[in-house]
Amino acid sequence: MGAGGRMSIPSEGKKSKSDVIQRVPHSKPQFSLGDIKKAIPPHCFQRSVLRSFSYVVYDLTIASLLCYVASTYIQFLPNPLSYFGWLLYWICQGCVLTGVWVVAHECGHHAFSDYQWLDDTVGLILHSSLLVPYFSWKYSHRRHHSNTGSLERDEVFVPRVKSGIRWISKNLNNPPGRVLLLVFQLTLGWPLYLMFNVSGRHYDRFACHYNPHSPMYSDRERAQILISDAGVLAVTCGLYRLTAAKGLAWVFCVYGGPLLVVNGFLVLITYLQHTHPSLPHYDSSEWDWLRGALATVDRDWGILNRVFHNITDTHVSHHLFSTMPHYHAMEATKAIKPILGNYYQFDGTPIFKAMWREAKECIYVERDEGDQNKGVFWYNNTL
Repeated sequence: MGAGGRMSIPSEGKKSKSDVIQRVPHSKPQFSLGDIKKAIPPHCFQRSVLRSFSYVVYDLTIASLLCYVASTYIQFLPNPLSYFGWLLYWICQGCVLTGVWVVAHECGHHAFSDYQWLDDTVGLILHSSLLVPYFSWKYSHRRHHSNTGSLERDEVFVPRVKSGIRWISKNLNNPPGRVLLLVFQLTLGWPLYLMFNVSGRHYDRFACHYNPHSPMYSDRERAQILISDAGVLAVTCGLYRLTAAKGLAWVFCVYGGPLLVVNGFLVLITYLQHTHPSLPHYDSSEWDWLRGALATVDRDWGILNRVFHNITDTHVSHHLFSTMPHYHAMEATKAIKPILGNYYQFDGTPIFKAMWREAKECIYVERDEGDQNKGVFWYNNTL
């Protein structure tokens, strides 16, 4: 297990201490990106159109079967069981559609095929179907990969320094407050990020994923932002017509409920990948791309690792080589661990326990007292 893994440290006369955090090294590593790449078998960088499409077909087939079973048979269940049936459908379908989301995410990284036009076409269709503006997110996410771990330039889940903590964070730093914040984050966090850049990088003016003139986009990207908007609008119009034909309750049960689960998983996966007490964050005086890319963590989601196409437990390798297809990422991860050593971070803490711990302990970042590396920041556990 890499740095940040859980360790048991015995203490004389006392119970063993568990859950002790080992920080990821923050000094410049002795290896280079080229050294890491050499450790990975060359075939891991090869993209197959047929294999990539097989995951699309597989996911959509399961999603279609779940939709058919739910819309056909749940209505015949007695009332208490029907509510449970719909909830179970939302969870199962949400998990499968999160896998679809991950494939579209792969298209945004040009990891789906060797053809950019094909990647963008597939990604636009899949992401639009989940009300995600494909090109808008593709470009902001690309900037996240270019600036991971930077306090000034990272795009998502940028931690606050102590002086930037708001009063509401202090007042909600208790069990009921954390529950409220987590529920808010998992239900509304994704749409608020897309619309208002909540939890994202600070810009001098209003930033929105639907606005082609948003400061997060360059002039050459603006036309594609409009294409993304058109894709989301087309699906929204389709949902409106479906609502007129089937009713709002039917559309929410079949589509809306699973979409809420997808959005919640997306936020939670990203949050846990980039939020951990062992991970350093850097200001401009210390940040460099390789150390920033290594400032992320692999998590164990159990059986959902496969459902989510291993985006959860191969995230470190993904940040190092984002054009690598997901079906080679596990092999690549195993190959780079000996090279990375303590720079590789894995945490096998159960997901809900990890979510609660990070919400409790990862409140703000600050420099270590007396640390000569003044540009390195760590999460502090108290307010």
